[in-house]
Amino acid sequence: MDFDEIVRALCQKDRRYTPQAYHLVRLALDYSQKKVHGEEKKSKDATESPNRHVTGEDLLDGFREYVLNTYGPMSYHLLQNWGLKKSVDVGHIVFKLIEVGLFGKSEEDDLSDFENLYDFKEAFLRPFEPSSKVKNS
Repeated sequence: MDFDEIVRALCQKDRRYTPQAYHLVRLALDYSQKKVHGEEKKSKDATESPNRHVTGEDLLDGFREYVLNTYGPMSYHLLQNWGLKKSVDVGHIVFKLIEVGLFGKSEEDDLSDFENLYDFKEAFLRPFEPSSKVKNS
């Protein structure tokens, strides 16, 4: 099965998140891996796979950057519509993708790594609020 088929099946079992949410988390993981590890180098030995693991905190930092850079002022509203309302929602999607074998994890990885790392309103709305009101004098 390809990624879209797997996501459709996951969305049928758990309707909290839309397919867009799964795709976004996947793209944010790619972004985070590049940010932490740099561009993936092609190995001559196809069996050699470099460790591209990122922590929950690394992923959420990359997720925030990727979302803000991609969606700008619409970030918060899109995330809400896609079912991503707090940082642990990203973790739920990550662990669903781990369960079906699309993402890997280390022994230390835990859903709690994604709990309360930042507030979505603060992270995705505040950057676009006016810094101060101009006083008319």
